[in-house]
Amino acid sequence: MATTLFEHQPYDPLRERRKRIRIIAAVVVILTLAATVWLLRFWPEERRVDGFFAALQAKNYEQAYSVWMNDPGWKQHPQQYARYPFDAFYLDWGPGGEYGIIQNYHIDGAAKPPGRDASGVVVVVTVNQRAEKAHIWVEKATKTLSFSPY
Repeated sequence: MATTLFEHQPYDPLRERRKRIRIIAAVVVILTLAATVWLLRFWPEERRVDGFFAALQAKNYEQAYSVWMNDPGWKQHPQQYARYPFDAFYLDWGPGGEYGIIQNYHIDGAAKPPGRDASGVVVVVTVNQRAEKAHIWVEKATKTLSFSPY
């Protein structure tokens, strides 16, 4: 049976308060989750670059090259990487490279470049506490690293 306006239950302030608290809690949880997702949107790319610089800091240049190329078995087919062979990589990132021996590094953050056609992320890294930052491009689809075009 349908109830009419005159048969409506009396106002219960405790019930209304609980309802309001549940709504506020739900909104807070949703906003917290949204903020967390937003802040961690480039986390996989930042971790990739972190692994790269950790290998460089440990002077494990072959491991760093495998992270750079996203190919742990690169030694079995080095001809696939003729555009940027290990020797050229070692000249760029080894002891004689632009940054020298990597003593310390800090990932400052990451950003997607402006434009809808960007297929990757630029990760900014402070290397050896230098004022000039390293800008590493991480291709989202393949997780390969390269020098940033930006």
